[in-house]
Amino acid sequence: MNSAADDVFQPLQVDDPPVVAGYRLAARLGAGGMGRVYLSHTAGGRPVAIKVVRPELADDPDFRRRFGREIKAARRVRGAYTAELIDADPDATPPWLATLYVPGPSLAEAVHRRGPLPVPAVLWLMAGVAEALQAIHDAGIVHRDLKPSNVLMAADGPRVIDFGISLAADLTAVTATGSAAIGTPQFMAPEQAVAGEITPATDVFALAQTAAFAALGEPLYGDGPAATVLYRIVHSEPDLTRLPEPLQPLLARCLAADPAERATLAEIVDRSRQLLGREADAGGGPAVWRDIVGLEVTVPAPVVDPATVRTMPLIAPARAAEPTVPTQPRTRRRRTPLVAGAAVAAGALLAAGLVWNIRDRADGADGAQGSRDAVASSTADPTASGRPEGASSAGGADTAAEDGTAEGASPSPSSASTGKPHAIPAFNPLMLDEKNSLYLHDGLRPETRGDRKGDIRFTCKEVGCALESDSSAILQMFGSPGNTYEDCSFMLTGAKGEDFRYFELAAASAGSEFCIQHPSGDIALLVVQVKSTALWDKPGMSALSADVSVWRADA
Repeated sequence: MNSAADDVFQPLQVDDPPVVAGYRLAARLGAGGMGRVYLSHTAGGRPVAIKVVRPELADDPDFRRRFGREIKAARRVRGAYTAELIDADPDATPPWLATLYVPGPSLAEAVHRRGPLPVPAVLWLMAGVAEALQAIHDAGIVHRDLKPSNVLMAADGPRVIDFGISLAADLTAVTATGSAAIGTPQFMAPEQAVAGEITPATDVFALAQTAAFAALGEPLYGDGPAATVLYRIVHSEPDLTRLPEPLQPLLARCLAADPAERATLAEIVDRSRQLLGREADAGGGPAVWRDIVGLEVTVPAPVVDPATVRTMPLIAPARAAEPTVPTQPRTRRRRTPLVAGAAVAAGALLAAGLVWNIRDRADGADGAQGSRDAVASSTADPTASGRPEGASSAGGADTAAEDGTAEGASPSPSSASTGKPHAIPAFNPLMLDEKNSLYLHDGLRPETRGDRKGDIRFTCKEVGCALESDSSAILQMFGSPGNTYEDCSFMLTGAKGEDFRYFELAAASAGSEFCIQHPSGDIALLVVQVKSTALWDKPGMSALSADVSVWRADA
């Protein structure tokens, strides 16, 4: 992969999910005020961008309602210069959406790398973005946050993203802060700055500011504190003399203080083509974009589902003269390990998959009937989940078998010779904050104490809150709830080193499950009940309530 691709496609980190709603994630594309963005692929192999909403927003029911409405509206948008919304779930935990992936940098990145764009490129940009806004407005949406980072530079022209979707997040921020302005200060229209009426003309003003940024390499109204920039936008005329002369009259029309006096989108397209002259009729746009975008980056291939990987049998088949019983594979759920860089992902996945393959083959050769009985028992008894006592998909208590584990659970990999691990339920829920810590191994049951010396600590610093430990491995589980000892044991294979001792809670919400392995071999399942991290930057204002159960390795 070339250096440009290295900037675009970042490896997944330990706190990134491997799968979102069935989309296997191949790389991290970036993060913003609304959440994180990942690269994935459709079932047919087409690349898509998956945006996962921040839990602080997802915990707000008003946000979910607005997010759902904006998604419904965005589904109607079809245009050559937009990144089409193809899938979304505003009711998921956390909410997410998927758009077609555009292989190219944002306008902000392109200008940062190469400097101001030449006049023909700015005119092609204005015409393309104006056409995108026409499609967006025809669907009844006002973008409200058009800016250089929301314009992607594809090889065949610009693409406008995040149309309407950011409104839900911005309104949530308004509710929390009491501020009335919605958008990015440097690219707001005057009516936005004073919380006035928002119309399609608002996007025209932002388009002119975006074009001016492309021509100047900096915001037209300058940088500085938001209040200062907004004051300039509302009370002063922009200095257009710094812009190339051919652009000045058109941008002046678009930047009129009165929305009614601004150019229409159709006028912008026509005037841009007139200024381009013969180049417009000759279709010179693609050559301009190639010069700006540079070499096309190689998009990472789709991530292979480990359940589809097959290895050669390691146990010789029985001779025909000996009676055999056909083997049935056990119905274990497979999970993809979280990625901590490409090397860790590949190594852990291959090693874990090989271990399970060897064990299943060995069980089939030496005890096929026992495997069939285990499957039948698990199917017949709906309570035989293998979960520890007190653990469930939403943190509720399950009825446990007399030996301390769920009835019908098959033996775990690490307990094949010592028997089933003993499950210890917690006094649920347990509350973690920035003054106490969770003790997993020191005592009969897991418990919190009023010090910071325990096995697991809840901490908030830098950019949010996290679970951390000095010695225990921590992994968040994704997919179906109700993880078992076998699930955790399998996923924790290869979870070694400091990278697995600090786990950000950005992607966690009520019902999220974490597997934790103590150095003693004890394995715990932590199920989040309530996560309160919206005020993470204010000491003492955040906490985590969770159900915690432990499988004792030495029982």
